[in-house]
Amino acid sequence: MEDMNYAFIFKVLSDETRLKICEIISAGEICACDILERLDISQSTLSYHMKLLCEAKITTCRKQCQWTRYQLNEEQIKLLICYLSCMHCKNNK
Repeated sequence: MEDMNYAFIFKVLSDETRLKICEIISAGEICACDILERLDISQSTLSYHMKLLCEAKITTCRKQCQWTRYQLNEEQIKLLICYLSCMHCKNNK
């Protein structure tokens, strides 16, 4: 498995707001403005959370005019699932 900083990734995912953001994004690519409409946070707070999610490669982003659009990074999610599955398998032997 590729060398990943799992502690950082799980720390990023341990925040309730970031988990809510991931749930929102799980339906597909979405504009930051639409995420803001669903959460009771400021734009600067959303930017902070998205920065961490992107640093952990849990989400990807792309600029579209003045807005940023986000989506889950499916490859990273698969790697996390694999990591947890492997950990589970090792403990059940």
